[in-house]
Amino acid sequence: MSTITQFEHWIGGASVPPASGRHLDSTSPHDGELVFRIADGTAEDVEQAVTRAHQAQRAWGRTTTAERSRVLKAIAAGMRENIDWLVELECADSGKLPTAARMEMLAAADYFDYYGSIVRTLAGDTIDQGPRNLTYTRHEPYGVVAVITPWNGAVNQGARGIAPALAAGNTVVLKPSEFTSAGSLELGRIATEAGLPDGVLNVVTGLGPTVGVPLVSHPLVRRVSFTGSVATGQAIGRIAADRVIPVALELGGKSPIVVFADADLDGAAKAAATAILLNSGQVCFATTRLLVERSVQDELVRRIGAILAGKQPAQDFGPIITAPQFDKVLEMLDTARQEGAHVAVGGHKYEEGVPERGLYIQPTVLTDVKPDMEAARKEFFGPVLATMPFDTEEEAVALANDTDYGLGGAVWSGDTGRAIAVAHRIESGQVAVNGGLMSNETPFGGYKMSGIGREKGIEGLYEYTQLKTVSVGLPDHGAE
Repeated sequence: MSTITQFEHWIGGASVPPASGRHLDSTSPHDGELVFRIADGTAEDVEQAVTRAHQAQRAWGRTTTAERSRVLKAIAAGMRENIDWLVELECADSGKLPTAARMEMLAAADYFDYYGSIVRTLAGDTIDQGPRNLTYTRHEPYGVVAVITPWNGAVNQGARGIAPALAAGNTVVLKPSEFTSAGSLELGRIATEAGLPDGVLNVVTGLGPTVGVPLVSHPLVRRVSFTGSVATGQAIGRIAADRVIPVALELGGKSPIVVFADADLDGAAKAAATAILLNSGQVCFATTRLLVERSVQDELVRRIGAILAGKQPAQDFGPIITAPQFDKVLEMLDTARQEGAHVAVGGHKYEEGVPERGLYIQPTVLTDVKPDMEAARKEFFGPVLATMPFDTEEEAVALANDTDYGLGGAVWSGDTGRAIAVAHRIESGQVAVNGGLMSNETPFGGYKMSGIGREKGIEGLYEYTQLKTVSVGLPDHGAE
């Protein structure tokens, strides 16, 4: 981008400068160049945003589901009308390729379409307590919801929480990562222009300690949705627990892809390679533990290597989005070598063919990985597959579950019955069998340290409602 755009907060349907008067620099991971300046928020900005959200919620919560449906669908249309600008912003501050960024933005718009449709099915139940009682349940909004998103997919993951929260009648204060805020701020503007009432969606940018903590701690915030690291999720969970408010946490992953000898090896190889090429492995549910039946391990690694060999940085995949994460991935690769893992493919940062300050790492396949190694246990959040062999189905399941995480998983086998049985035994919120599709309609969330709560699907809508029971005593008209 030729000029440096400065972004302010989006509060109450307008662009609002930070109370501090300060802005943060946002640089491109592709070449290290300054691309944006974003508002450096403080507790004062959070107070303003939450107050406006609280004031707007009463009227928004009283709208009908049909009215909310129309507005959410208009937001989706507005995002599509602004798709080129959203893609440009996403590519600038995350380094993503235009094709990948466009797919993410379209998927984000689809969340508003999807929840704009299914909100009209929002309904409670009646409970039969005899002729002298009318008892029913209703799903009511919480009020002000805080949505905190990470740097690897800010707009897409923001939409995943914002759309159902708004559909349920809540108002939202969004805090995107300070590394990738531009697209989220534009989402606020687009939503307002699409007809969302002022104050229903507010965006406050800045750092975790100065914006995130005051937001989660604010007495008017009645629910929190967070996507990010386990450590930050635990900190947010403690604040929420002290305040006795519900929290949804979508945290880390170390997801297995289990490949049996009778599998479609070409399909499995493509899936494994895609897991580390997509956003350069910076995807929480990426299947980065390759568990493969020993007799086909070498052949599968060869096929994966052949796919990766033809891929070029900045053409087929993007950079690591932040410098700290770039350093972490390289450090973990060094540790993997020291612990005895073999680098079968890749394993280094790019020295040639990319800008000098570009944060690019070669797509990497590690073999000779043991279950107790760091490479098998910690999340790289980068383009690295850790390969471990197995000999029996029992060993495959044991390896798949030998992790603190449980976010995603995949099973590949020519015996579909066996693959399904193994999928049932994997301790994870979602498991794809032989390339099975996951979409907006499929609930998403983790087991174990990967988090609590569910997003996407009809379950994602009800996560943002609280259940009330109403029982009405009726007069006894007696028997005729």
